Amino acid sequence: MGDADEPKVDVLTPRDVPLGGPRAMTVRRTLPQRARTLIGAWCFADHYGPDDVARTGGMDVAPHPHTGLQTVSWLFSGEIEHRDSLGSHAYVRPGELNLMTGGQGISHSEVSTPRTTILHGVQLWVALPGEHRHTERDFQHHVPEPVRVDGAVISVFLGELAGALSPVRTFTPLLGAEVLLEPRAAVTLVVNPGFEHGLLVDHGDVRVAGTALHPAELGYIHPGTETLTLVNDSDDTARAVLLGGTPFEEEIVMWWNFIGRSHEDIVRAREEWENASERFGAVEGYAGHRLPAPVLPNATLAPRGNPPRG
Repeated sequence: MGDADEPKVDVLTPRDVPLGGPRAMTVRRTLPQRARTLIGAWCFADHYGPDDVARTGGMDVAPHPHTGLQTVSWLFSGEIEHRDSLGSHAYVRPGELNLMTGGQGISHSEVSTPRTTILHGVQLWVALPGEHRHTERDFQHHVPEPVRVDGAVISVFLGELAGALSPVRTFTPLLGAEVLLEPRAAVTLVVNPGFEHGLLVDHGDVRVAGTALHPAELGYIHPGTETLTLVNDSDDTARAVLLGGTPFEEEIVMWWNFIGRSHEDIVRAREEWENASERFGAVEGYAGHRLPAPVLPNATLAPRGNPPRG
């Protein structure tokens, strides 16, 4: 492995951040960061757990708003209760996709359930392209059928991989899949050469395109490759999440839970949330107050995109 024909892999390391409110649990965030804002339209990746909720209190994120994005919830263990301003009341469970579209505006709460002992998973965001960023609120649930390829078990929750196709609608071409690799297994996957990809390792030591990744690291693979080889270098089962998409060429302004195209977009969204505007609706059934918006920085929020591809 690692010969001159291998695609180039950039290793992105996470930073620890608190998630929501005073009883915040800590998550590992690999997107966005200075080196990379997006992978395809994937613009945000939080990785958390395994978290013993009896010790930490688990997840309790009060009602909060979103604009210009889709939230993708995927669990490895535990259970989260989801409520949103569409009236959706659903549970996020391992192996089941919950996707919420907050175009013009939506709000939701996320709380780990009393049945949860260990909470472990990823929270991902997808940026909506300009022509769809004011789309209607939506909520979708999908349970993918895992497929086996060599020593891997793959659950495709968005897009297409290994002969599996998710029926869930996206607004740009995307891939999202969980990959379980048996001990010492290697699998070569046919991928879309027009996509850029990111492999987020949950546990185990995994090589992608010859580059070693450790738990919580994300390997970014530039567009132009038709196959990706994943190798589990450990004697235990490894798990990773493979993300992909066509390069997202629009610059975005990301602040708090909002994605816009200008500083003014963000100011307006914050003001409307603070004033309880109907733009975001109301979440029914959450026992507590909604999250207030933080204070805006004393500077103009600048758009950002990815560094130029070299």
